[in-house]
Amino acid sequence: MNQISPLAYVHPEAKLGDNNIIGPFCYIDKNTVMGDNNVLLNSVTIHYGARIGNGNEFFPGASISTKPQDLKFHGEDTTCQLGDNNSIRENVTISRGTFSKGTTIVGSNNLLMENMHIAHDCVFGNHIIVGNSTKFAGEVIVEDNAIISAEVLCHQFCRIGGYVMIQGGSRFSKDIPPYIIAGKEPCAYMGINIVGLRRHGFDRDKINIIHDAYRLLYSKGILEEGIQEIQNNLPACEEIDNIIRFVRSSERGILR
Repeated sequence: MNQISPLAYVHPEAKLGDNNIIGPFCYIDKNTVMGDNNVLLNSVTIHYGARIGNGNEFFPGASISTKPQDLKFHGEDTTCQLGDNNSIRENVTISRGTFSKGTTIVGSNNLLMENMHIAHDCVFGNHIIVGNSTKFAGEVIVEDNAIISAEVLCHQFCRIGGYVMIQGGSRFSKDIPPYIIAGKEPCAYMGINIVGLRRHGFDRDKINIIHDAYRLLYSKGILEEGIQEIQNNLPACEEIDNIIRFVRSSERGILR
């Protein structure tokens, strides 16, 4: 049975699962779907189009599936999808999609810290940590296990690879390939994320291969030449394939 505060408002057309806790001054709009075991502390707003999984915790001031901050949006019937077991801290805002992709997606087991923003049509994976006051513009893609520190500004259409660490206060408009640290001003490649890779169980051999791959990649002025160096000098493995896939598919160009 759901526990709904008498000071909360839940639209009669909202669909709630079981064992949810809805605190005082929360607002849940129509055309929303929520699974089981979610906790909404006080003053959380769930807007039209939200699709929320199970076991998420929303802190005061969180606003989910907000109207996109995009002048091209004209009321299309779009959604904002959240997976399971996310921690959505105070004053986090996540916009729903536009006609471009139709939905904004946030996966599972993510920690989104206070006052950060995810704009329309973004796609976030799983086990991602985002620091306070970080902002993502529209249609950004963030892959699994990325860590983005506080007060980072990410340009629209950028891609952030898995297992990266982005230093606090960074600003960037290029794609950030997997397994690296990005930082300084202007934002640049700072080496591979050795600590993060070790924490996720990468052994010494894998870490060395990743390090060698980026050494070869950045040794050439033309990235395709760097990719050829990688393929000629390093053994094929999942991590090498992932780096090459990311670089070759980048439309904005990668951070260097």
